[in-house]
Amino acid sequence: MTVAVTGLGLVTPAGEGVGAAWDAVCRGVGTASRDPALAGLPVDFSCRVPLSREELDRRVGRASWRMARNAVLAVLAAREAVHDAGLDPATWDAGRVAVVIGCGIGGDAVREEQGRRLERGDAHLVSALTVPQILPNMAAGEVSVDLGARGPALAPATACASGATAVAVARDLLAAGRCDIAVAGGTEGAVSPLAAAGFWRMGALSGRTDAPAAASRPFAEDRDGFVLAEGAGVLVLERTRDAEARGASVRARLVGCGSASDAYHPTAPDPDGRGAEDALRAALADAGLVPGDVDHVNAHGTSTPLNDAGEAALISRVLPHRPSVTAPKGVLGHGLGAAGAVEAALTVLTLQHRTVPPVGNLRAPAVAFGIDCVTKEPRRQDVRVAVSHSFGFGGHNVVLTFAS
Repeated sequence: MTVAVTGLGLVTPAGEGVGAAWDAVCRGVGTASRDPALAGLPVDFSCRVPLSREELDRRVGRASWRMARNAVLAVLAAREAVHDAGLDPATWDAGRVAVVIGCGIGGDAVREEQGRRLERGDAHLVSALTVPQILPNMAAGEVSVDLGARGPALAPATACASGATAVAVARDLLAAGRCDIAVAGGTEGAVSPLAAAGFWRMGALSGRTDAPAAASRPFAEDRDGFVLAEGAGVLVLERTRDAEARGASVRARLVGCGSASDAYHPTAPDPDGRGAEDALRAALADAGLVPGDVDHVNAHGTSTPLNDAGEAALISRVLPHRPSVTAPKGVLGHGLGAAGAVEAALTVLTLQHRTVPPVGNLRAPAVAFGIDCVTKEPRRQDVRVAVSHSFGFGGHNVVLTFAS
């Protein structure tokens, strides 16, 4: 069964909307900047969505008062995706609409703020909304409330693969006949002092405090870590025959999904890349394709020494015909649980526009890795089959295969 992508919605550090994200990755210029909330920390910059909480609240409306930032971002992205798909929640069969929104951490900033209130010695200072705002499933819940979708509502949590896992789960719901429309994606609003300090302590963040916008540089020889980011990405999925029957515009088709675990280490990727390779091969087999069919790879590309070296070795080993490679984290930073969905949407746009965005901050081809990274300028390419990689702490590996 093939699944059509009929709608996209994005809220990223480039701004609100699919167009803003696509323009930014095609320019290849990093969006990271100094972050007042991280002042005084060893790493004091991030990739924030350039909209204040007040601006986001105005867009979402009255219900935003009860939502953590990740839920607000998810609601906005879902609204855009549903509108883009030409669907009207007032007229659809709500019981046949599923919502699957992955999240890695959830309301981390809420946890920090409410913890500070408790430290003042009075439990009455703690908000009654603390628990529902922290829960990682609440973004999926709020999207289902906002859209009036009463089908299955799920929230996969596979760390930085959560958004891609959500898309894969949504595909399975459609294939199983559990729904007719799936609103699927990922969200994260966890740019907080606690998260930044934790990632810095494990050596995962770039330390280029003198040049934030140039800090995230996937596949560069001098890469030194990722930039913490936030955002949300949502795709509307339908069975292709259903989409065609209602005359929907099909942006691309989701033709295969694969997942596998490293079973190796809580945070370090398997140096042999066995889990990632199994996921890639499974996503191609699921699509009825072979490695030589792949024209393009949207790499996980975190800009950390271990991830990029291992992923480049994986691409060279499984896809030796050198498909084009890009890595949006050079521009948008690492959106954790949102990243897989945001990058799935960008992969769909690559197929649709027949254009591969460059890897941000990668000024020269990654000769040492032997892969064909697109650099400096967007590349026109007739991409017919593309894969999007997502890997997460805990050894979660997810690969999505899209076709034009």
